[in-house]
Amino acid sequence: MLSAIIALSVLAAVFGLLLGYAAIRFKVKGDPMVDKVDALLPQTQCGQCTYPGCRPYAQAIANGEADINQCPPGGETTIIALADLLGRDPKPLNAENGVEESVKTVAIIDEKICIGCTLCIQACPVDAILGAAKQMHTIIASECTGCDLCLPPCPVDCIEMVPVSTNSNNWKWSFPEETQKQEKTA
Repeated sequence: MLSAIIALSVLAAVFGLLLGYAAIRFKVKGDPMVDKVDALLPQTQCGQCTYPGCRPYAQAIANGEADINQCPPGGETTIIALADLLGRDPKPLNAENGVEESVKTVAIIDEKICIGCTLCIQACPVDAILGAAKQMHTIIASECTGCDLCLPPCPVDCIEMVPVSTNSNNWKWSFPEETQKQEKTA
């Protein structure tokens, strides 16, 4: 009788360890569909879609709570990619959420005017503004998503949105006009 209890205890411990290892090793990290949708979004965290960031919006899309056409920074390209991923028909951008900007912008702070109030730092969803209280602030251009959320809180209007300068990392070859005309008629 004692040997049976010991044998069952050992088996329970072995299977418990195996199940514990399998739970850790093969754990599904979040919803894979949410991850795929989030990967297609522009990660500006601007809130124009009425959600506090791209991840909550992705979760709402995956759960069927939000439509795919609420992201102005992503524009038509993102809407088409989301429609392909989810097997839905593409829709035009919802005008209530904003308009698609044809030129990407980045914030620039006029450092002579900046009073160091830190209101822009608090408003920036991606921590692209560097500075301290009562000190001059500056923008980390590579981190700035051009969401315009830093403009309204600035009491001295020292922040300006300027087009992103074209360089070898963001330059794209434009289609010839004839190719574009053929695509429109097709």
